[in-house]
Amino acid sequence: MTAKGEGLEAIPDRGALKCDYEERKPGYGRLLSDLEGRIRCALEKDSLGPIIKGRVKSFDSWYSKRIRLLRSARSSGQEPIPIADIVALRVVCPFLGDLTMAESAICASFKVLEVERKGSERSFREFGYESIHLLVELPADLRQDAKGFDSPAFEVQLRTILQEAWAEVEHELVYKAEFTPFDEPMKRKLAALNANLSLSDIIFQEILDYQRRLTSALERRRSAFYGKIEDAMDKPLDLDKEGAGTPRDKAVAERRALGLERGRIASMDDLLLSALTAHNGEDYEAASRIYSAILAQKPEKDIAAVVFKHRGMAFFSQSLYQEAIADFSSSLELAPGDHKAAYYRGVVRSVLQDFAGAIGDFDLALSIHPYHFFSLYRRAMAYWHLGDFAQALADSESALKLEPDNASAILLKAMAMRSLKM
Repeated sequence: MTAKGEGLEAIPDRGALKCDYEERKPGYGRLLSDLEGRIRCALEKDSLGPIIKGRVKSFDSWYSKRIRLLRSARSSGQEPIPIADIVALRVVCPFLGDLTMAESAICASFKVLEVERKGSERSFREFGYESIHLLVELPADLRQDAKGFDSPAFEVQLRTILQEAWAEVEHELVYKAEFTPFDEPMKRKLAALNANLSLSDIIFQEILDYQRRLTSALERRRSAFYGKIEDAMDKPLDLDKEGAGTPRDKAVAERRALGLERGRIASMDDLLLSALTAHNGEDYEAASRIYSAILAQKPEKDIAAVVFKHRGMAFFSQSLYQEAIADFSSSLELAPGDHKAAYYRGVVRSVLQDFAGAIGDFDLALSIHPYHFFSLYRRAMAYWHLGDFAQALADSESALKLEPDNASAILLKAMAMRSLKM
């Protein structure tokens, strides 16, 4: 009788448990909201802005899991595993690399008790979702709303958008179904679909990494070019610096960039990255030749416009001013709305002391982008060189509205005022 009574006493009272659970549920909702805000703040510190989904486990789901864990514990003779996902958050990121950053950000802001990488143990023949599950300790100041928790912890899942899509579909096809009568052909189809999604995640990450490398190269090239503008217009011209490396080193690097070392023609993306690398390394001749190789492939108009603009910069850095003007003009013909190409052409004409032509280019740049500081500032300089000090003063004042602390614009304004005897 005792054993039988003990068995009956061990059965969870669904009615009593539901009353307790529903009474505590508003506190769980407050807890979820607080945790979501803290997780978001932790991710934003690393410039991450993923989709964050949160949920409080329903009583029916909690009770079913409790029964399942009690049954498992009874058969194994061990204590039941605590339920740690009454409150759970899901962080959905665009790219695989974001998952690593998100995990690090959460580990830096919370005490992570356990990390589980679901799906990592499967072979390529198997199907199933992948996800990173973090068991995170509840902050002490939030535990007043965690009454009824088996342990002071909550769960955070990290997934990519594609992993999330797969998990949602799999949940309907497999997890919620009473049985899954998949034959071998169907299993192979599901495995192939899962593999395609995994491969897509990898390819998306590779594209992002390439774009970041390209953007970084563009930023370095742009910064170096602005430095050249300062040297050419505000300091004595000194563009005859010797590039790094021997002629043979440069020839080998250029052949590698063009894909000739292995008897292949490099892709347009490879060529552009190689050209920017040479450009950033101040090997302007090699950069110009690689830009020319890209143009020889007859790229689409928008790509050609960018390449003409970059080659114009490389020509400018070699003091090939007429060639630079021609390339900036070609860029503008293909992309009439590019204020930078107009501005760059104006810079070259200013170096050649064609100040009237430069003012026309700066006018064009400002008609496209009325708030471009450098076009206003350089036009003010051109007016000053032509002796139109009133216009120089007006433009320098307009430029200073955009950048009040710019020392060069402040100096130019003072020079214009002095010339006007103000």
